[in-house]
Amino acid sequence: MSLALFSLLGVALDAWFGEPRRWHPLVGFGNLAQRIEQRLNSGGYGWRSHGVTGWCMAVLPPVLLVGLLSLSESLGWLVQIAALYFAIGLKSLGQHALPVAQALRLGDLAEARKRVGYMVSRRTAELDSSGVARAGTESVLENGSDAVFAALFWFAVAGAPGVVLYRLSNTLDAMWGYRNERFERFGWAAAKIDDALNYIPARLVALTYALLGNTRLALRCWRQQAPLWDSPNAGPVMAAGAGALAVSLGGAAVYHGELHERPVLGEGAPAQARDIERALNLVNGGVLVWLVVLLMGSVCLA
Repeated sequence: MSLALFSLLGVALDAWFGEPRRWHPLVGFGNLAQRIEQRLNSGGYGWRSHGVTGWCMAVLPPVLLVGLLSLSESLGWLVQIAALYFAIGLKSLGQHALPVAQALRLGDLAEARKRVGYMVSRRTAELDSSGVARAGTESVLENGSDAVFAALFWFAVAGAPGVVLYRLSNTLDAMWGYRNERFERFGWAAAKIDDALNYIPARLVALTYALLGNTRLALRCWRQQAPLWDSPNAGPVMAAGAGALAVSLGGAAVYHGELHERPVLGEGAPAQARDIERALNLVNGGVLVWLVVLLMGSVCLA
């Protein structure tokens, strides 16, 4: 029962306070990871073994420390709640997504491009309003899985150590998991570990999106379109999400100066401002469903 209650409290803290603006643990972790990478991958010459070593150096000590602290009779409950609170990013997702939709509604394309640029790694300066809406909707669906649902999943499975392991691994993937000359070898381990940790959560998220939206279309898009996507976990999430919303996503996009011809996801009209908000509602509704399931499961087990 305690993990379910801790989950509820962690999500409630995030809804109330959002991400800390100062002294966020992930900022310090990012600085540490950067120093490790500079030492072990100087000039981009690090091998896969160096990447494994770097991952272990960055992730395992904090996970072990949190695991030990969570066993404390006096502080364990606080460590559990704080770990989930710092790992989850539900309110932040809305704080980034809603200004994009608002700018599009007001016809301020320049502001919408700037705002969506905070959410995605693609080039946004040349996007039209539909392109901005598409990028924002995709980001909400994918980041909802990475920054919210996967954190809840690993917290439910392994408590504070599990959610810290996941969040730090996901952060390293965002920093090291690029397929370019510098990180092709060194970042291999970070990318593969993140893929493994997200495999089950991503499919549960895809199922959640499908159940809360156009279920038949979402399941069909998941089955037919997800295998065409280059990411094994983003594919199911975004295909099912696009189908659930009955909207067209995907298509060509420019990343780091290179044009990527991505498959079309979903089915229906091109994305609009309201679809960003609908995607956010899908994530919020899914979180509520997950919390109810966790509480009911805990009651049954008790």
